[in-house]
Amino acid sequence: MTRTIVVDPLFEDVWPLAADHLHRLWTEDRTSVEFIRLPETRGTNLSEAVSSPKSVEVLVSLGVRASVSDLQAFTNLTETFVMTDSMYGVDEELANYLRDRGVTVHDHTKEGFWSESVSEFGIGLTIDALRQIPQKHTAMTETHDAWDLDQLDNEVPGARGHQFADDPNFVSGTVARKRVRVAGIGNIGSRYAATASHLGADVAAYDPFADEPCFHSTGTRRVYSMEELVSDADVFAPTIPLTPATEGVVTADHIDALPDGAILILVTRAGICDMDAVRERVLADEIVLAADVWDEEPLSLDDLLLGRHNVVHTPHIAGRTRDANERWAEHLAAHFSSP
Repeated sequence: MTRTIVVDPLFEDVWPLAADHLHRLWTEDRTSVEFIRLPETRGTNLSEAVSSPKSVEVLVSLGVRASVSDLQAFTNLTETFVMTDSMYGVDEELANYLRDRGVTVHDHTKEGFWSESVSEFGIGLTIDALRQIPQKHTAMTETHDAWDLDQLDNEVPGARGHQFADDPNFVSGTVARKRVRVAGIGNIGSRYAATASHLGADVAAYDPFADEPCFHSTGTRRVYSMEELVSDADVFAPTIPLTPATEGVVTADHIDALPDGAILILVTRAGICDMDAVRERVLADEIVLAADVWDEEPLSLDDLLLGRHNVVHTPHIAGRTRDANERWAEHLAAHFSSP
């Protein structure tokens, strides 16, 4: 069996470590693997990139420019994965052509490969928001005021106050004992909920499409409406994927119903929320926003959300880890037949 991996720089702009990991996995199987890394983005057609297309039985083409005429040169294909323009799934036109030829076409059917990275990042944002860690980090580089925590008269030699630094206007302190509310209990939401539960939070979730075991296995109490979910939230984490059907599913009414001082966590897509309502409440100092995803990316440097005492912000990086790249490759490799 001859396996060939062809990778274009376009793919590695999105998944810089995945192709190499797939190569390692197949090499460990003692399979003959031809690995071709193209030098220029979209500079070479697939049939030109491979010196002997007729000898290839298993093909993974990652971001390489390809057409039906290119694939016609690969006369002995049995299994394929062919991405062209999108770095998140196969090219459907080419996939249909290959299926008509009797070739097995593989695809990533789920996005579990980055669920660990995104959910853990969400927990990190939650702790950052509860303790205002980024704000304190920045303050220490600018002034000694951050060290002045003397809330009471304190005559103890060498003491610097009583170290209570939480903002009483917002939910603060530990994850434990907080009412954490999660919308969407899929790959990301279930991991986030399970971790919050393990840390001692009271976790409830709403997901009309999830089976009962999804809630039990994560230590999560099920609620049956978004309205109930947000009504008592200390921390609200909508982890719903963005689709045409879910755009704006967290409405202005839901955002307005969050209790004063609540923390909103955004790690999937901002478009699931009414961001005008989010901005209004954040800028009014009514809630805290801890977000990796935004309604405008990149945010303008003069955006009013940047640098606020009640905002933790990161530049859409939650899913981009070495682990996610390697999991991407492992999920793909699992679809293919053993050599």
